[in-house]
Amino acid sequence: MSEVISLPAEAKLYLRPVQFVDSPIGLDGQVARIAGGLVWFAAYEVIAVVDGRRAVQQPVAVTDFDAFAEALPAAQRERLTVLAAHIAAPRGAIRAGERTLRLDQPLVMGILNMTPDSFSDGGRHDDADAAAQAAFDMGAAGAAMVDVGGESTRPGAKAVWEGDEIARVVPVIERLARSGTPVSIDTRKAAVMEAALAAGAHVVNDVAALLWDERALEVVARAGCPVVLMHSPDPARGPHGGDGYGDVLIETFDWLERRIEAVAGSGVARGNILVDPGIGFGKSMADNLALLNGLSLFHGLGCPVLLGASRKRMIGALSNEAPAGERLGGSIALALKGAEQGVQMLRVHDVAETVQALRVWRGMRDAALVGRGG
Repeated sequence: MSEVISLPAEAKLYLRPVQFVDSPIGLDGQVARIAGGLVWFAAYEVIAVVDGRRAVQQPVAVTDFDAFAEALPAAQRERLTVLAAHIAAPRGAIRAGERTLRLDQPLVMGILNMTPDSFSDGGRHDDADAAAQAAFDMGAAGAAMVDVGGESTRPGAKAVWEGDEIARVVPVIERLARSGTPVSIDTRKAAVMEAALAAGAHVVNDVAALLWDERALEVVARAGCPVVLMHSPDPARGPHGGDGYGDVLIETFDWLERRIEAVAGSGVARGNILVDPGIGFGKSMADNLALLNGLSLFHGLGCPVLLGASRKRMIGALSNEAPAGERLGGSIALALKGAEQGVQMLRVHDVAETVQALRVWRGMRDAALVGRGG
């Protein structure tokens, strides 16, 4: 039996899956599953926050959770019940034309930047035919979706006129759509979203969570397409602002929770919303590490989680300032960190290598599930 926890009556509560196990075999009733996927856990970390500070942070075993929640005041009991239900609920598939992308295992989203100034691969793809071929190669290597962007979001990048952005991305999207390749459009501009969706894109991936352009939310709601809402401190101004955090994990969760409710309340189906904690956007090294270590908290939002940590600056900072093109090892480490915590989508530059890493991870997971784990 878990230790009895006294929670402040005014506290806001959070649940983070912890104590992960390789397999539920032989642990009936002792473990729970994240979002109908391949990750099981034996305890919830209950976090109670009062006035922006963690007053309580303690694990409660899955076996004790119902009794623990039942003993709480009604409002707190309802909060924990909703969070636990969100953590457990299978995520709906993404419909991408004739393709169906199931989210019961981590999928790879390949990055295709049609920009001259992106931090990692700017200028590599300035021809539509060559870019489309690069995207086809990603699909052949195992990418479930290709994320096409026409404006860099690196710190200090210049804004791009929407007409230029459309000219960069639409010819590529048209080629990919004809081939049946699932495509997301990486943009914060409503006009670009409209043009990309008309060209055959299936998903909108917005670093501003539909807050930079006042028409963006209307466009997504009318299209009925899936949308990725990424966290940044002040998306109406740009993705790299902000004044720091008291508790980045909790504050990012709260921000995304409010944004989900606002977007869903404006006509976007909740099942069409994905969330991204925004690694590297308006966050320090310590902030990024805290988010990565606490990723499983975001399953309490009830939406698929996308992790975009590929080749980010934090990898260089932790490895003798390795340049962007030499951050493969760190990128793979972060991708696997995400997979271990139940993340549904991994946005990466190095598709073949990430897919291989995930296949090995999946092989070990499958072996454990049939009772052959070590």
